Amino acid sequence: MSEPSDQPQATDVDAASDQRCPCAREQLPANLEGYIVVPAFAEPHAHLDKAFLAERVPNPTGDLLGAIAAINAARGEITVADTIERAERAARLMACNGCTAIRTHADLTEGNGLISVEALIEVRDRLRDVVEIQIVAMPGRPSLGPLGANVRALLAEAIAMGVDLIGGAPHLEEDAHAANEQMLGIAADAGLGVDLHTDETLDEGVCGLADLAERVLATGFPHAVTASHCVSLGVLPESRQREVAELVARAGIHVVALPQTNLFLQGRGMPSSVPRGLTAVRVLRDAGVHVAAGADNLQDMFNPMGRGDPLETASLMVTVGHLLPEDAMATVTTESRHVLGLPTEGEIDRVAIKAGSIREAIAFAPPHRVVLRAAASG
Repeated sequence: MSEPSDQPQATDVDAASDQRCPCAREQLPANLEGYIVVPAFAEPHAHLDKAFLAERVPNPTGDLLGAIAAINAARGEITVADTIERAERAARLMACNGCTAIRTHADLTEGNGLISVEALIEVRDRLRDVVEIQIVAMPGRPSLGPLGANVRALLAEAIAMGVDLIGGAPHLEEDAHAANEQMLGIAADAGLGVDLHTDETLDEGVCGLADLAERVLATGFPHAVTASHCVSLGVLPESRQREVAELVARAGIHVVALPQTNLFLQGRGMPSSVPRGLTAVRVLRDAGVHVAAGADNLQDMFNPMGRGDPLETASLMVTVGHLLPEDAMATVTTESRHVLGLPTEGEIDRVAIKAGSIREAIAFAPPHRVVLRAAASG
């Protein structure tokens, strides 16, 4: 991809603005010869509040429910200051790697209260000139009925504090369809979009994604809707995958695939022919759904790995998602930017990567990158 003729101002991956950037950078080149230029990376699904807890909060079972149990047991050790430090470190790492926008989920549970929301709002404000951060308030379970009253009260407080979207994990609730309905209703009342953890399981009997799409169509929900994970769609028969994908496309729902964390968490009880922990990427794309890809968890109990680098995610979309390099790059650039509601054409942030081609950039993940900031409007 060639450098645009109206080149925005180049900055050194923001130097992620100061010496706290964990990536050392060279002097900026006099020109961008030997670099490819692509739309700036956007991370569509992060959990900055849990980043870098892998050593402190182990997950001996290695599965999703084990991770949830581990973080819940450790809540008393986690403070606002601690969360700010880890979240800021993770966000700066992503900025060093060329991200100019991050969407992060913030846990809302009785054990955690508003700690994650308070911390992430502080990090959002601190890094406003470095990276745009969108915060999704993610209520824990149960959120339904009388037992969920306290969690719903926390969600109302988070909305008043200024979160950007409403989240949740309906597939973990007693009634996933009722949870879909509840979260869409709360978001509509608040005038916010929705980003739900949807069907993060290989159980083909779980398909809250279709219900979510039907509810969006039936209610005319007026804001953006994102369904993250959607793992069970990947194990459904192809004919049913296509039916659901077409429904999702009609509803205008975006899907975020999260290969690294779901490959780690899913399928652990299956001794042979283990399914890939990934949604039906190509079927969704064929139906016209915007499919982005994210890193999800960063070195925590849900995923002990991760480098905060979208090129790591793109590589997995090639090897696991069977996308060609150009399409894999799009999942972490234009498609991710689309999910976050950012412009994808014209005068936009871009990142220059020292590589001869998109394939080479994904394969080597070169550390030498330059963010080309779009000129400020007005």
